[in-house]
Amino acid sequence: MQILKRITTPINMPNIWQDLFLAIPRVTCGFLLTTQFGASKFGLPWSPEDNNLDFFEVAFWFPTDVAEYGGVFAMFPVFFAWMGAFSEAVGGIFLILGFQTRLFALLTIFTMLVAMFLQQFEQGMWNMLPAMGFLWIGMFYFIIGSGRFGIDYFISKKFSK
Repeated sequence: MQILKRITTPINMPNIWQDLFLAIPRVTCGFLLTTQFGASKFGLPWSPEDNNLDFFEVAFWFPTDVAEYGGVFAMFPVFFAWMGAFSEAVGGIFLILGFQTRLFALLTIFTMLVAMFLQQFEQGMWNMLPAMGFLWIGMFYFIIGSGRFGIDYFISKKFSK
């Protein structure tokens, strides 16, 4: 009986390589969101200097773009511009760290749906591809969480004892 307890199979054996493989898209997409997409709209230390953005400041042109979506976006363009820029810039940092992964994955999902259908839809499918990629990654991590290589894992492990 003791021998059977020590035998592990690939199915129930924790594999660090599988967890590492699952962390790579989270870290990569978080990095791209915060450095390439969010930093141009939201003031962060690594935002391009020619954007002249103060810390946590939204780019002057972004609320105008958001207002063009119409509806509730036209009523509160500064709020929605700030939320969209925040979810890309700060949400990317949180995805890299694996902290509050499901919350920021949900914010990423909403932001990418808006980007796809209200910003890029008329310009064709090709222009929607980056937002679609981030949407799928957001959906994936909304379901599975950060995995073993994230702060969420260590927090849940500490409080589960």
